[in-house]
Amino acid sequence: MSTSSSKETNSSITLPTLRLLRSQPSPNSDKADVSDVNIDVEDDATTSAKSDVSSYQIKDATSGISSTSYDKKPWIRSRSLEVLPSETLLDSGPTRKCHYLTISGLTDKKRLQLKTALQRRFYDNYIDKNGLTLIYSRHEKVPFKDFSNEVRAIKDVQNFINQTALLLHMDETNLNRIIVKILKKMLGHLENYEQCKMQAEKHLFTRDKVHQLSRTLQCSTIDASGGFVYEQNFVCAISSILYIQNSFVGIGRLNKPTNFGQTCEEVSFVVVILAPIREKGTKNELEIGRTFATMLSNMDFRQALLNAPNKEKFLDALKEQMHILSEYHRYSEAIVPNFDRDLLTKKVTFHPFRGLRGDFKRRIVHYKSDYLDGVSDIKTIQKVISTTFFLYFACLLPSIAFGVLNAFNTNDILTVEKVLYTQTFGGLVFAVFGGSPQIVLLTTAPLALFTKIIFSICEDYEMQFQSMYCCVGLWNAFFLVLYGIFNISNFMQFSTRSTEEIFSLFIATAFAHGAFKNMFANFDDNYHVLACKQPGDARKVQLTTLLTKTSIVTTSTLTGIDNITEQTWQIPSLERCHRDISMLYLLLLFGTVLLGVTLFKFTNKPYLTAGKREIFSDYSLPAAVIIMSVIGSYFFHDVKMGNSFNSYRDPNLFQLNTMADLPVGAIFAAMALGFVLSLLFFMGQNICSKFVNDPNNRMKKGSAYHWDLLVIALVNAVLSLYTFPWLHAALPHSPMHVYALADMEERVEQGNIQQKVVRVRETRLTGIFSHILIGLSLLILPVLCKIPIPVLYGVFLYLAVTAMLRNEIVERITLLFMEQAAYPPNHYIRRVPQWKIHMFTMIQIAQYAVLCLVGFLGISYMKMFFPVLILLLIPIRHKLLTKIFRRRCLKAIDGH
Repeated sequence: MSTSSSKETNSSITLPTLRLLRSQPSPNSDKADVSDVNIDVEDDATTSAKSDVSSYQIKDATSGISSTSYDKKPWIRSRSLEVLPSETLLDSGPTRKCHYLTISGLTDKKRLQLKTALQRRFYDNYIDKNGLTLIYSRHEKVPFKDFSNEVRAIKDVQNFINQTALLLHMDETNLNRIIVKILKKMLGHLENYEQCKMQAEKHLFTRDKVHQLSRTLQCSTIDASGGFVYEQNFVCAISSILYIQNSFVGIGRLNKPTNFGQTCEEVSFVVVILAPIREKGTKNELEIGRTFATMLSNMDFRQALLNAPNKEKFLDALKEQMHILSEYHRYSEAIVPNFDRDLLTKKVTFHPFRGLRGDFKRRIVHYKSDYLDGVSDIKTIQKVISTTFFLYFACLLPSIAFGVLNAFNTNDILTVEKVLYTQTFGGLVFAVFGGSPQIVLLTTAPLALFTKIIFSICEDYEMQFQSMYCCVGLWNAFFLVLYGIFNISNFMQFSTRSTEEIFSLFIATAFAHGAFKNMFANFDDNYHVLACKQPGDARKVQLTTLLTKTSIVTTSTLTGIDNITEQTWQIPSLERCHRDISMLYLLLLFGTVLLGVTLFKFTNKPYLTAGKREIFSDYSLPAAVIIMSVIGSYFFHDVKMGNSFNSYRDPNLFQLNTMADLPVGAIFAAMALGFVLSLLFFMGQNICSKFVNDPNNRMKKGSAYHWDLLVIALVNAVLSLYTFPWLHAALPHSPMHVYALADMEERVEQGNIQQKVVRVRETRLTGIFSHILIGLSLLILPVLCKIPIPVLYGVFLYLAVTAMLRNEIVERITLLFMEQAAYPPNHYIRRVPQWKIHMFTMIQIAQYAVLCLVGFLGISYMKMFFPVLILLLIPIRHKLLTKIFRRRCLKAIDGH
C-alpha cells in the first residue's frame, strides 16, 4: 500500500471494477486532481466515479491519488468503510487481484465526506459481503403487432425512418459500449443529453454494477423435441425514462454475432427503445417494441438487413417489410360487412316457419338440461338461489314502480296489482316455453310511455281506453307473429354494437329519468312551497287561507246558489312545510343506489375471502332494498311518507274486453299504433337477445330469436284481452341475469382489471322460482305498499348505474376526459386513431340525444315514433357512417 508522511491522514477506498494506472500527486490544488488519471474503462461506473471525485472541493490541503494492486485479498477493511473489491481470474491461476485506490492529503472530515460520496455511488445494498445478489425475472407472452389493424405499427416505423438512429458495422463486443453508442446516436442532439443518458443506463440495466438488461423483447419458438427456444439473433431493450418528451428508437447492427449471455448468444441486432414515463398505452415502449420485434422475427427480413451495405438500403428493406405486413389492410377491408351486399350474400330469406323450426330443433335437445344444469353441483345451487332472489327484487320493485306510474297515467285502470299479475304470468310462461330462458320480461319505461300516449288519444277522441288498448295489443301481437313466421329477425344481423349500446343507454336513462322526475315532484310538493319559503309566517299563511275560504263562501251565498260551486273551486289549499319528507327521500333514494352499487362491486375489494365477496355481490340488490326499507320505515317512522301505492284489490280484475264500442276508424288507427308498437317489441326483444347471446358470454345452447318473438306475441295477446300491462325483454335485467349465473375471471392488462365470463349456467330454474315468489307477493300487498317510494326509485337508479358500468359508450365517453397514458388496453384503442374514436363517440352521443329529445321532451304524439328512430339507427350505421370512417375502423370499434 502506498503511504504518505505521518502528518497526513491516509484513507484507503476500494473502487470495484476500476483499473487505474498510477497518477502523480498534484500539490496546491483546490481539489483532488483526477484529470490525469489514465482510466481503462471496464464499465460505465468509472466515468461517474471520476466525476464524483473531481467534484469534491478540498481547501487548504494537498492531496494525491495513487493505486496499488493487492494479491489474494478478497476483502479490504478501511477506516469506517467496507467495500467489496473487484475480482478477476488471471491467466496464471485463480489469483485474486484487488485494484486499490488511495487518496491522501485529506482531513478526517473531508475524508469522511469523500467516502460518503463514493459510497453513494458504488455501495450496493443489494449485494452481500460474499458478492451475491438476487435477480427477479418475469417472462410474459405478448402478441405480435397486427400491421393490418393496429394503426400505431406503421406510424412507429415511419417515425424511425424520419429520425433515423442507425449504427451499421459496429465492431464492439461489449454490451455496455454498444448501448452507450446507440444512446449517443439517439439522444446526442438533446441539450440534456447527460441526464437522459444516465437515466437510460439506469433503467435499461438491472443495476449499475450488474449489467444485465432489465426489460427485453425477443422471439421464441418450440423446437422439434418440444423445448422452448429463443430466437437469439436480435434483442430489443425497452425502457421509459424522464427528461424526454418523445419516444426514440435506435438500432445497432453488429459486424459479427456476439454473445451477451444466456438467451443472447448470437446477437446481430440490438434495438434500444426509450419512451416518456407518462405515455399513452398504445405509444409506450412495449408497444413500440412489439412493432420492431414483430418485424425482426422474420428470418428473411433479418437476412435482408444484414446484407444491406448502407443506411439507404437498410431503410428500403425496412419499408418493404412494413409494406408486406400491411398488405392485410386491403383484405381486412374486403371482409367487413356491407349493408347492400349482405342482403344478397347472406341470403336473408322469408320462407315461412323456417326460422321457427330451426329454433325449436336447436333448443328442444337442451330442454331437459335447462333444468338439470341448475342443480349440477353445490356452487350452482348457491348461484341459483342468489340469482333467484336477485331477479325477485329486480323484477318486483320496478313492477311496483311502473304500476304506480301506469295507475297515475291511466286513472287507476292499470294498477300495481295488474302489473304483478302480468309479471307472474308472463315471466312463468316465458321461463318454461321461451327459447332463451336467460331473457327477463318486464313492463318497461318505453311501454309505460306508449300506454300514456294511447290514454291521451282516447281522452282527446272520447274513446274507451280498455277497448282501444286491447285492439292495439292484438294488432301488435299479430305483427309479431308475422315477424316470427317470416324470419324478420334475420335482419338483426345488420344491427351492430353501436345500435345496441345506444338503445341500452336510452333504457338506462329512462330508469334514471323516472327516478329523478319523481324526486323533483316530491320536492315541489314538500320543500318548495310557500310555507317553507316563509317559515316565520307559517301561522299567518294558514290564518289568511282560512279567512279567504270564509270570505269566498259568504260572498257566494249572497250572490246566489249558482255561483257557490264556481267560487268554491277557488279556495286555496292549506299548505304545510314538510322538508323532512324531502330530505328523507334523498337519504333513501341515494342510500339505496350507493349501498347496492358498493355491494355489487365488492368483488373488487381486498376484504374477506373471494367466496364471501361474491356472496355480497350476488345479494347486493336484495340487501340494499331491505336495509333501506327498514331504515325508512322503522328509524324514521315519525316522518309520514305515506304508502307507495293503494293495496285495494279490484273485484273486476279479470274482465274480458269485447271491443264492441270501437268504430271502424279506431280499429285502423289501432293497427297503425300496433305496428309502431311492434317495432319497439321487435327491436327491444332482439337487441336484448343479442346482449344475452354475446360471444363473450360463452353461451353454448344457441339462440332462438324467431321462437322468442312468437312466445312474446302470444303472451301479450292474452294480456291485451284483459287490459293487463304489456311486457317484453328488459334491459339491463337480461344481461345482468346472465352475469349473475356466470363464473367470472379477473384479468389484469397493463394495470386495468377486466372481468371475463368463464361459463354460464344456462338454466330455467331461476326464472321459474323468482316469478313464483312474485306471484306469492300478491298475498302481501298491504306489506309491499309500506316499501318507501324512494327505495323503489333507488332500484331504478341502481339498474341504470350497473347497466352503464358495462356499456362501451360510457367507457368511450370517459376517454374524452382521461389522460392518454391511462387509456385501457382495449382492442379498438390499438386499431383506431384516437380522433376517430372520439368522433365516433360524438356521433353516437348525437343519436342518443335525439332519442332522448323525442322520448322525454317531444310533443305528446311524436313520442310514439321513437321506436322508428331506433330502427333507423341501423341504416344510418351502414349507409352514412361508412362514408365517414374506413370500414376496418368501423369493424374494430363497432364489431362484436
